Amino acid sequence: MALQMTRRAALAATALAVQGAGLQAETGTRVPLGAPIFLKSDDPIQLAHEHRRLRYGAAYCPAVEISDHDRIRAIEQAFKEADIVIAEVGAWKNMLDPDDRKRAANLAYVTERCALADEVGARCCVDIAGSYNPGVWYGPNPKNLSKEFFDATVENCRHIIDATKPKRTKFTIEMMGWNVPDGPDSYLDLIRAVDRPAFGVHMDVCNGVNCPQRFYQNSAFIHECFQKLGRWIVSCHAKDLQWVVELNVHFLEVIPGRGQMDYRQYLLELSRLPKDVPLMIEHLKTADEYLEAATHIRAVAQQVGVQLNG
Repeated sequence: MALQMTRRAALAATALAVQGAGLQAETGTRVPLGAPIFLKSDDPIQLAHEHRRLRYGAAYCPAVEISDHDRIRAIEQAFKEADIVIAEVGAWKNMLDPDDRKRAANLAYVTERCALADEVGARCCVDIAGSYNPGVWYGPNPKNLSKEFFDATVENCRHIIDATKPKRTKFTIEMMGWNVPDGPDSYLDLIRAVDRPAFGVHMDVCNGVNCPQRFYQNSAFIHECFQKLGRWIVSCHAKDLQWVVELNVHFLEVIPGRGQMDYRQYLLELSRLPKDVPLMIEHLKTADEYLEAATHIRAVAQQVGVQLNG
């Protein structure tokens, strides 16, 4: 289905085009941009062609089971021929669930997803560390910043990597504002503690914005994340944050371009990495919302001289 650019996206792109470019890219590294697609098809070739039609150079891994070797090979081949990077295999389960049986089942699932990522040639398998919250798998809990949480996360990461022995993918977890890792320094501590070459970083800078300072100074926060973690970053998420004014701090995820995150800085940092790291739009509802987000990111990229693969 052909999509029309929304009026908001068109106005945003025009505004960016006439702004002065205070920042410029310094390298020629291309950034593969990707997002979910809405084509109702299971055919890997059709899916790959739809990504290319939408000018995406990266993709989330299509649905496939680790036991379906023929489909895994077909997905890998179709996306490779279309010059589209498979950025990630999601493994969104709570590896620290307080219930022993659920925790064991979740860890087994994440381990299987890591094996799938390696089989299909994805850049990474990604999860969050989890939570001790018994009701919400990603929710807050006083123990989520504890040494117990940190040590258990190290053990989980080592277990997954040692069980799968990935050769082509990295196992990664994202920062979260209320658990480990909650910023670049705690992420560095985790990398050192896990001590496995197959452990990488999936960068979602919005997840690390958990206070007014990081929101107000998000350009500096983005730079800090890439300066400290850049050598391990294998994939990134694209979102935006808006401050909802209440009597306490409330940051709301919104479509890129509608919030305050500095996409100039984000794209420039990505372009300065020595390798092409995918930037994947997420958490939106409709094809038009993803089109608006992609339009904004492409306009910013053009403004600062960053080349997108797509």
